[in-house]
Amino acid sequence: MVSQAQILEWLQAFATEIEQNKAYLTELDAAIGDADHGINMDRGFKKVSTQLPTLTDKDISNILKTVSMTLISSIGGASGPLYGTWFLRASTAVVDKQELTTQDVLELLQAGLDGVLQRGKAQLGDKTMLDVLSPAVDAFRQAVGESKGTLEALQQAVVAAQRGLQETIPMQAKKGRASYLGERSIGHQDPGGTSTYLMLKSLLEVLESSGEF
Repeated sequence: MVSQAQILEWLQAFATEIEQNKAYLTELDAAIGDADHGINMDRGFKKVSTQLPTLTDKDISNILKTVSMTLISSIGGASGPLYGTWFLRASTAVVDKQELTTQDVLELLQAGLDGVLQRGKAQLGDKTMLDVLSPAVDAFRQAVGESKGTLEALQQAVVAAQRGLQETIPMQAKKGRASYLGERSIGHQDPGGTSTYLMLKSLLEVLESSGEF
């Protein structure tokens, strides 16, 4: 089971990961975007960090919903609405829960993915966060179908996410500012996909460090 406390720990870990990779994310975005992805994400997750101590008595759904509202109000560009939608839709999949089963985690991930699909209107191969998120959810679902637990399923999901991230490099961007570059967007790793990978990796690291699985 994934506890409410682990969800809070994950969100803090992700905020720290974003802070540590702020310059890297901005460098990636400078090649094909507005050079502000790291700056924007760091601003949003610094605000999330300040909210976390006030959420210790909330259920997981309310925690994720608060993160969503914070990100939508504080992150500019496409990232705010997309990450905000991911967390909002994820929150609707785990209403009133204080801990999550493996199936709950799958439903959370799938709901977040569905929200990004609906909001961003992107498809696989468009060189977006979807190219990382979608294979990760598929890998998690496959692991669940093989009766694997949360930790092993998430390990497989993160491997798939990393592979998906590498596969964004040769893609030509079809969405957002990067799409304006046409073929010049080829050869660069997608910044939104990179932050998505960090999000999943930080959740895995929190669960691995707990030693409870």
